[in-house]
Amino acid sequence: MRMQADTAIIQPSAGKQPASIGRSCVMAAHPSDLDLLVRKTGLLSKKSRNLLNSRLHYGPHDPPDFCLVGPFIGAPYGVMLIETVIAWGIAEIVFVGWCGAVSDSVRIGDIILPQSALIDEGTSRHYIGPDPETAYPDMRLQSRIKTGLLQRQTSCHEGIIWCTDAIFRETPEKVGFYRARGALAVEMEASALFSVAMFRSVPIGCVLMVSDEISSGRWIKGFDQPRFKNSRRLVAEVVCDLLAVNRHESQSI
Repeated sequence: MRMQADTAIIQPSAGKQPASIGRSCVMAAHPSDLDLLVRKTGLLSKKSRNLLNSRLHYGPHDPPDFCLVGPFIGAPYGVMLIETVIAWGIAEIVFVGWCGAVSDSVRIGDIILPQSALIDEGTSRHYIGPDPETAYPDMRLQSRIKTGLLQRQTSCHEGIIWCTDAIFRETPEKVGFYRARGALAVEMEASALFSVAMFRSVPIGCVLMVSDEISSGRWIKGFDQPRFKNSRRLVAEVVCDLLAVNRHESQSI
């Protein structure tokens, strides 16, 4: 079935909309990353409002040039958020999230810039066809994020990720299957966000921090490890720099 953009009964523009939330949006899946970004961008005392079950922060300029939204978990809810901010005028998105390593070459605290996402969630097919296998970020944005990391002497992995709906069904067989297809890590939102962005013709970038490992067949948690926390800080700085560049470019146009 061919996907059509204008046939849905419920449109994402429904609901009370702020006058402006800016041109760029950072979607932070985890509350601690959202809090870190709010502090680093200076939005802590600026405008904010509820957006579904999440929080939307925007400003500090008038009109705003960017916004932050989160936290959220899972493809369907992430898609509700991204659809709404696109309907409200967002023209560029960066997704910041966590992931679990499925490749032996990836360790806790590593940073991943996905080049593609293997679809193992149920939301993408409503946007890019009945049997989609892969969704993609915007490579220009990925290149800009990589440049920001390199400027901080920080390396990253670039490659394939696996996106699932079922965190408690990441079986050894599935891990082996997706690792054989080249997956570096697994998470729950990116492929659906990529699919919506492709459908709506809005560029999206993505940067993931490795919070845990399941590559060995055991769950190794790294949420409190210093290397993981340092990667979160570095990624927040890179994203803030990207927003600053976007503001300068928009003023120059």
